[in-house]
Amino acid sequence: MGARTSGREAALQMLFALDVNDARDAKAVIRDYWREVPGDVEGRDFADELVAAVADDLDGIDERISSASKNWRLERMARVDRNILRIGVYELSGGDDVPRAVIIDEAVELAKRYGTENSSVFVNGVLDRIAEELGRS
Repeated sequence: MGARTSGREAALQMLFALDVNDARDAKAVIRDYWREVPGDVEGRDFADELVAAVADDLDGIDERISSASKNWRLERMARVDRNILRIGVYELSGGDDVPRAVIIDEAVELAKRYGTENSSVFVNGVLDRIAEELGRS
């Protein structure tokens, strides 16, 4: 598993913890997570970056997800799916250093690993729509 892949996985777990606890203190969650889970040292900085960035722009990211996910309110989405989408939206909104296909494929793989049997299709559809809106080809 590559450093970015393991970083995304760790970030998902930390964002899930933030979501479950309805917390806003990303720094505390990051600190506590690494205290409990040593994880992949190479992916650690990337995971921390993802969590901090998503937490900083949570309302904007959630708004983008809500507008792209027709017939699904954010609060009705499975927590795993919602947090995978948050990571994907942050990455798609960033620079073009990571190709659209890689971002979406990584998100779909996380959904297959941690979500329900329908999560991967849902995540793929929403992120594809957001990528189109952002002009990412």
